[in-house]
Amino acid sequence: MSGTVSALWRHPIKSHGREALDQVTVNPGQTMPGDRVWAIAHEASKIDGTEWAPCANFSRGAKAPKLMAIAAELDGNQVKLSHPDRPDLSFEPDTQQDVFLDWVQPLMPEDRAASARIVRVPGRGMTDSDYPSISLCNMASHRAVEQQLGKSLSPVRWRGNIWFEGLPLWEEFDWLGRDIQIGEAVLHVRERITRCLATTANPETGERDADTLGALNSWDHQDFGVYAEVIRGGEIRLDDEVRVL
Repeated sequence: MSGTVSALWRHPIKSHGREALDQVTVNPGQTMPGDRVWAIAHEASKIDGTEWAPCANFSRGAKAPKLMAIAAELDGNQVKLSHPDRPDLSFEPDTQQDVFLDWVQPLMPEDRAASARIVRVPGRGMTDSDYPSISLCNMASHRAVEQQLGKSLSPVRWRGNIWFEGLPLWEEFDWLGRDIQIGEAVLHVRERITRCLATTANPETGERDADTLGALNSWDHQDFGVYAEVIRGGEIRLDDEVRVL
């Protein structure tokens, strides 16, 4: 049994926008190129930006739902951000921190730690996992959540990297410890992804409008998608085959 790649997404700045791709070339032991290159440390964070750190150190959609409505475009070292409540912003995160902090400030809740600085760990995307991961998500599982809630949802809520069609509901959970070939690449599936409040926010408006966590818990878990590690690099394109080795 096999599926096909239905969507590819990267998130240049962790929790601050997504960008659709037609193809990507992945490398062993690395995150998806251009994915979570930067992250935004908040004022209560003690990290110095020299190494990976857990998501609690960063501004993110679980605490600031309006961030979920950001779209992004990455071009070299320049990122363009757009949001329904803010003017478009094009800037270089490595050199133009202040203009970004001014732009994002109105999107942050007043009762949460303010965004304070942009961090980047060379050669290491700031995934939620403590190893460089790529997330795999199943459209059948997404549609099951929609059905449970009785409403249409954008898959963008889940912030996944590689989406696939044509496989059964929750099939991805059976992949733990197994190798999956996607296009030219091979990934080793390491763990399920436990979800947070970020997924309750509408990616068009930034307003919380769906009890995604309640829907997941109807299956006695709060997981959606799996984290995988690239063990053989190669190109992945839309419509490529997804199969268990």
